[in-house]
Amino acid sequence: MHKAGFVNIVGNPNVGKSTLMNVLVGERISIATFKAQTTRHRIMGIYNTDEMQIVFSDTPGVLKPNYKLQESMLNFSTSALTDADILLYVTDVVETPDKNNEFMEKVRQMTVPVLLLINKIDLTDQEKLVKLVEEWKELLPQAEIIPISATSKFNVDYVMKRIKELLPDSPPYFGKEQWTDKPARFFVNEIIREKILLYYDKEIPYSVEVVVEEFKEEPKKIHIRAVINVERDSQKGIIIGKQGKALKKVATEARRELERFFGKTIFLETYVKVDKDWRSSDKELRNFGYQLD
Repeated sequence: MHKAGFVNIVGNPNVGKSTLMNVLVGERISIATFKAQTTRHRIMGIYNTDEMQIVFSDTPGVLKPNYKLQESMLNFSTSALTDADILLYVTDVVETPDKNNEFMEKVRQMTVPVLLLINKIDLTDQEKLVKLVEEWKELLPQAEIIPISATSKFNVDYVMKRIKELLPDSPPYFGKEQWTDKPARFFVNEIIREKILLYYDKEIPYSVEVVVEEFKEEPKKIHIRAVINVERDSQKGIIIGKQGKALKKVATEARRELERFFGKTIFLETYVKVDKDWRSSDKELRNFGYQLD
């Protein structure tokens, strides 16, 4: 009998959801950087064997929305509760269990198996961990609590074992050769955005959206033209930098990463464009692929 199901990963920002997803799927699918709120969409990573298909879904961190873009991000996270066969709720040793009561209430009402993963256990001691486990047990009595460290891969094999045991019998949802539901262009956007997150400070990265205007693939090379949209002229100046140095650095780093990702020679052109207040515009957010209703 074949097993298949949707395993959705939720939790507050910066607890290590994307790192965990990459370890579970074995592909570098979600951006894992040190800044919170880096995942803006729901990204699926598909794990295939002959007997099973696990469709992992990484979601944006749960947060109180301050503008339209964040509302869309919260929609992605909430929708992950409705179609999960197994829910992985990721927390860490730093955050307190009462951090997001509203969302937690929804998790409490779920009837599917919930694995509560306490990440980053290398940052605490046994005594504090035991206390934390007790607190979570009280809050989510139906959940199975598993302490893990995604970066050092501690206990991740056990999590995978439990997922395989809990997976329902079902035919596969996707083709067996597929490892994500996203097109190639999506990963170009994410990789360029990741470099911007790493190189620019403060709120710049959160005001940026990347659009791939051209993606021409040949047997050994890919030509890509990407536009970096910002909200204000001043941000455009910062992205480009003095004599274009900042943009050049981002483009070079992104090109290297893309060559690793696609295994081909990449020709990358990048441009910067001002798209005023795109984060608050329904039309622009829809154009950029966000889910608003």
